[in-house]
Amino acid sequence: MKSEHRIVVLGAGYTGLLCAIRLARRTRRTGVRVTLVNPSPRFTERLRMHQIVGGQELAVHQISDILRGTGVVFVRGTATAIDAEHRAVAVDTPDGPATLTYDSLVYALGSSTDTSTVPGADEHAVTLNSPRVARRFAERLAELALAGGAVNVCGGGLTGVEAATEIAESHPGLRVTLISRSEPGPLMNAKARAHLHAAFERLGITLRVGSAISKVLPEGVELADGALIPADACLWTTGVRVPALAADAGIAVDERGLIVVDATLRSTSHPQIHAIGDAAAVRQAWGQVHGTCQSGLPAAAYTADSLAGRLRGKSVKPFRFGYFHQPVSLGRRDAVIQFTHADDTPRRWFLSGRAAVAYKETISGSPLKMYRLSRRVSVSASLSKGGRATRAARNAR
Repeated sequence: MKSEHRIVVLGAGYTGLLCAIRLARRTRRTGVRVTLVNPSPRFTERLRMHQIVGGQELAVHQISDILRGTGVVFVRGTATAIDAEHRAVAVDTPDGPATLTYDSLVYALGSSTDTSTVPGADEHAVTLNSPRVARRFAERLAELALAGGAVNVCGGGLTGVEAATEIAESHPGLRVTLISRSEPGPLMNAKARAHLHAAFERLGITLRVGSAISKVLPEGVELADGALIPADACLWTTGVRVPALAADAGIAVDERGLIVVDATLRSTSHPQIHAIGDAAAVRQAWGQVHGTCQSGLPAAAYTADSLAGRLRGKSVKPFRFGYFHQPVSLGRRDAVIQFTHADDTPRRWFLSGRAAVAYKETISGSPLKMYRLSRRVSVSASLSKGGRATRAARNAR
């Protein structure tokens, strides 16, 4: 190992932040310099973004405060290009352009909601990509509620469900319509899904299922069957896109732009680059891992440990992961927790009501606690390694 091995982590979301903190602790006194790059100085709790549109104020967590005492160097800036051949990252900072060279790169830039696939979505819909935008949207919803207005929530995934129920509970005077091509909660069992639909009915949410959205207009949403769902505001929660940074750099990506990784989460084309979180194409024996905090945090911890181990000359075992649950809040006073098999298909067991609310709050608040503990000890970030579903694949290598 060099006198100083330079590790650059791009992105201070849930995965990048944990990876940087854990790397710094695992490599202290070994001649390693860890640099974390992020456009905002504030850590965004994406698990709570739906609470903002419901009018709630979230605690402010500065990245520099979270990193204090870890030895991680924080650079506020936006990565604009990667020179994979010369191992350098171009970064736009408030003080001007900068270049960060690296020996190892951790790519943890995440994803955002995609408004480019449906005409009018980018112009007339709001996303939960930015806390600032979400806060302005919350103010608008409060005004519309007083006037008896209406809002369309587009997308029946977990984000759409949480946002629709949060808005409906916070603004009883607002007419909320959840629009989805398929039935919400498709990976829940029948009883958990029944609880979900009971929450929609209790909160007065209108559910429109079965037709794709063809256009977003100032006055509402037009469906593929020609129907118009009128509304005064539109929240877009469906579709995912990742930055083009990796593809532009010639790093191997799949058809979605995700970095293709091997069993140890290293780029198949550039092994000095590790990819974690939403921007990595991670496969397990049971199938493709989809980007969530549940899968991202174990990948971050694994990458920190495996990278530190490699620098010490140790062999690295393949990454193993299995899903454990689907926690879904239904406003502040209700939730449903569907427990799952490793491949995210539902088990028989689920929680609902107050017990589920407490469970969901514990899950949402756990990353920040994990960051604090990770400064001193190695904290387990995985609820499940997949059991038999991944053990057989590991033993076969």
